[in-house]
Amino acid sequence: MGIDEKINELISPVSNVIVNVIFYSVPLGDTAFPLIVGWLVIAATVFTLYFGFIQFRYFGHAISLVKGDYANPDDAGEVSHFQALATALSGTVGLGNIAGVAVAVSIGGAGATFWMILAGLLGMASKFTECTLGVKFRNEYGDGTVSGGPMYYLEKGFALKNMAGLGKGLGVFFAVCCIGGAVGGGNMFQANQSFQQFVNVTGGEASFFADKGWLFGIVMALIVGVVIIGGIKSIARVTEKVVPFMAVIYVGAALVIILMNYDMVGWAFGQIFSGAFTGEGVAGGVIGALIQGFKRAAFSNEAGIGSASIAHSAVRTKEPITEGFVSLLEPFIDTVVICTMTALVIIITGKLGSDLTGVALTSSAFESAFAWFPYVLAVAVILFAFSTMISWSYYGLKAWTYLVGEDKKMELIFKLVFCLFVVLGASMSLGPVIDFSDSMIFAMAIPNIIGLYVLMPFVKAELEQYTAKLASGEIRKFKHT
Repeated sequence: MGIDEKINELISPVSNVIVNVIFYSVPLGDTAFPLIVGWLVIAATVFTLYFGFIQFRYFGHAISLVKGDYANPDDAGEVSHFQALATALSGTVGLGNIAGVAVAVSIGGAGATFWMILAGLLGMASKFTECTLGVKFRNEYGDGTVSGGPMYYLEKGFALKNMAGLGKGLGVFFAVCCIGGAVGGGNMFQANQSFQQFVNVTGGEASFFADKGWLFGIVMALIVGVVIIGGIKSIARVTEKVVPFMAVIYVGAALVIILMNYDMVGWAFGQIFSGAFTGEGVAGGVIGALIQGFKRAAFSNEAGIGSASIAHSAVRTKEPITEGFVSLLEPFIDTVVICTMTALVIIITGKLGSDLTGVALTSSAFESAFAWFPYVLAVAVILFAFSTMISWSYYGLKAWTYLVGEDKKMELIFKLVFCLFVVLGASMSLGPVIDFSDSMIFAMAIPNIIGLYVLMPFVKAELEQYTAKLASGEIRKFKHT
């Protein structure tokens, strides 16, 4: 029995229990609705209403902040608004945008795209809430470094509400789940899937690399290690270049296909709307389209999970609310733009009715226009995987230091272990390991959403103070020399 079989055999019973609890579903029509998805979408709706559709009212201001119009280099923090956004995006933009969307529309039909977009727009309010709290309750250290995220605002925010014990308990639970998610879904799964795509374009089963996942893993681990050893500043310097590059390659190719078939764009949107409300040709009808769309949005942009607030907490600012504004762009880019592009290409190219699903469906749709696209897709998958790994290494590291303390030796141990799991992920058959790690990621949403409900009055107070300063002119665009 190989090492991967032994690990899967050991973890399988635990994995099955946790997966069944976290992804417990209730039957709706001909399909089932995971309660964790409802937990995230309902919360996103609550925050949208509570903050008066903040994602639309301050969208333009968010773009100004990302451009650096209000940036003061003397503010506490380690990275710029743009770098923080790029780092968080690198953790969410990935295989879910390529393969996950294909699964959603192949099961729920074109109409799933409408509900995916709606959930993405609502999720912008969740990101706004959690990332504002991440900066507000972060720890700032004498050497200029910072630590933030749900574990900190749960502990410190709940203490202000005279619920210190509950807050600490929720913070620890979040941190443990975050480490599990970082090592599994944010690392091993990414290494595994990028290796599989690499093998596919180098000859498949006949490829020289077919049985050399360990070699691919070592190379990937070395590259990841070089980046993450340098901490968040090093990670941000890489992601601010990789994320725009990935977006240009993938979205650019999608736009070319859409423009080549511009006469079908109206028809494609007609399919999306009719499928969303009439359920024509949709497995499970309207409910099936809604569930698949909501699932993909929740699984893709991770709004409400809390992970992104860890990256956003490192931003240079003295106004916590500014990073809340910046972060609301994340679900918009990830879900409303990139996921929608994928869905449109699949619909326009006529591949939706095929027997394909997942990354094979997306690849086939793009390949119908560009015969060489599988090679581009392989590069995109590897880049998506790499950027996701370096971002999740930071999430896992901050959860780790929250539990064991801010110690350089302990940080190095985590980074080395993280790199080791890159090699294991590329060379193993993961099975229950991935089910377990996915459950860990979505388990993070349980304490996080509870915290957001309890602490959202703090966010509203920050919003009122900031808007007053904007109106009075106390906050104005910073003049850069």
